[in-house]
Amino acid sequence: MVHNIRLLPTQPHRRFFCWPVSVGRFKGDPHHSIHRSKGAINEFNIHFVAGGKGYVEIDGVVHMMHAGSAFLFFPLEEQRYYSSEDEPWDVRWVHFYGDKLQEFMMEHGFHRSTLWSFHQLDPVAEAHEALYGEALRHNILHETKLSALTYAFLVEFMGQAAPFEGARSAVRTDRITGLLPRMQEKAREPFDLAYWAEQAGVSPFYFCKLFRNATRTTPLDFVTLCRMQLGKQLLLERPEQPVKEIAAEVGYSSASYFNKKFIEHEGMTPTEFRELYLKKESS
Repeated sequence: MVHNIRLLPTQPHRRFFCWPVSVGRFKGDPHHSIHRSKGAINEFNIHFVAGGKGYVEIDGVVHMMHAGSAFLFFPLEEQRYYSSEDEPWDVRWVHFYGDKLQEFMMEHGFHRSTLWSFHQLDPVAEAHEALYGEALRHNILHETKLSALTYAFLVEFMGQAAPFEGARSAVRTDRITGLLPRMQEKAREPFDLAYWAEQAGVSPFYFCKLFRNATRTTPLDFVTLCRMQLGKQLLLERPEQPVKEIAAEVGYSSASYFNKKFIEHEGMTPTEFRELYLKKESS
């Protein structure tokens, strides 16, 4: 069994947007079980499952949690969760607070659900490990770093989380996230929705639905972002190359359309962007 817990003091003067109360991990303990009555703790907590299985009870309904799923409790909520006895979970958590967090979390829709699934688990696990490592090595000696790493974990959670729909949904989402590196690599090629849907093994309509669930954007918008990133890079790396040639290289046969999309994303033309940033570098 692995029981790693780092406790941190509550600050009397809340200087930071968010601050951790505890960060840790339970792994391989079939008897891990928590029940906190309503109003017991006045802090947020996020738990995510890295392996094994466990359960969360909400209003008398039991929900099974597996690798890649998570649960988020707001302050003062009743909490009941526990490990599977036959497949004990590897569950990791952060308890944290902040004066403006309630408004922030609700503004971004995280009051909609207690249960969540991750598009990708690794970035969340890495952010958690960075926070735990800092708390373990230095306790509260580096306060700003500890707060920043708590915020980094929270933002990574928010960026990767979608309302929980069970194991089958997670597998479907994995099909999309597994395609993203290839889609980025091939972004300069003509976008073919039917081809990418076939790669995911679903219909074009369902591919678009899964893609939005996994990335919160459309397939074409994702490709456009990739093209803009490449275009910006080439504009600065090749200062003498005409914009129309760069437009063609990143996937736009029409330089005017490239200009239009660039303005939509960057608020300036490709030429203005190039002049602005090359001037910054030379000054």
